[in-house]
Amino acid sequence: MKVAFLFPGQGSQSVGMMDAWAEHAGVQAVLQQGNHALGEDLTGLIAHGPADALNLTTNTQPAMLLCSVAMYRAWQQAGGLTPALVAGHSLGEYSALVAADTLDLADAVRTVRVRAQAMQSAVPVGQGGMAAILGLDDEAVRQVCAQASGDQMIVEAVNYNAPAQVVIAGHVAAVEKACELAKAAGAKRALSLPVSAPFHSRLLQPAAQVLQDTLAAIEIHTPNIPLINNVDVAMPADPVAIRDALVRQAWHPVRWVETIQSMKQQGITHLVECGPGKVLSGLVKRIDRDLVAYNITDPASLQQTLDALGA
Repeated sequence: MKVAFLFPGQGSQSVGMMDAWAEHAGVQAVLQQGNHALGEDLTGLIAHGPADALNLTTNTQPAMLLCSVAMYRAWQQAGGLTPALVAGHSLGEYSALVAADTLDLADAVRTVRVRAQAMQSAVPVGQGGMAAILGLDDEAVRQVCAQASGDQMIVEAVNYNAPAQVVIAGHVAAVEKACELAKAAGAKRALSLPVSAPFHSRLLQPAAQVLQDTLAAIEIHTPNIPLINNVDVAMPADPVAIRDALVRQAWHPVRWVETIQSMKQQGITHLVECGPGKVLSGLVKRIDRDLVAYNITDPASLQQTLDALGA
């Protein structure tokens, strides 16, 4: 048995997502570290909402990172085994880097707050959008995006989440056109997503410069646990290469299918999604049914995973 940990990104958040951990001192300590790093009561927003405020990108990104890391610390405190590999989906890559002792938690929380602000300001609200295309292969989705794009309008594939499940992003009009073309090409569904920016598209390139300046000012260590990154499906150990990959990740596609396939090629048999929601474990089952997936979302699922995998 060889175990990898996966950390979720934006979209899995919900008000009250840490309520089950209220009595867990270790988790609460991590949450308070996040409050201190930002100088605000982020945990109060997580616990009580309102949902509209939690769902703002600038709050969602640090909140998801903080909750995921807190659950990973609970796993460690319970004597859980050290994973052989880690990875995170989009924003979740920062949680994975904290788990690998590559980024300090406080630095990571502050960095993803800057990342979120830069992403949101790169494209005015209402001008960018995203949609999920279900039922077409990757190349067909890329062709649809090329057909829908023009001199002033861009749409492109940005999240390769599972076979026949690709997310596209770009200018709203181009995304809408691509959805129409996808349906005409045989897509089962083309669903607009309730997001405020065209994440991981070329339109987010201005955010990368802001992120580069922020990352240049913080310390990045060689990972204690190998991490497969989103942008290259590679495992850089050099801090300079890790920093460069994080900058490019902001405006390049998330290659999640290849990430999970790479894990299997390296002998991974069991995967644990650590953080709010169960999106990634669901994707694992769609990518490769031979892989066994678990979740850590609350103390009960933590104990179930410990029992299944051992310390």
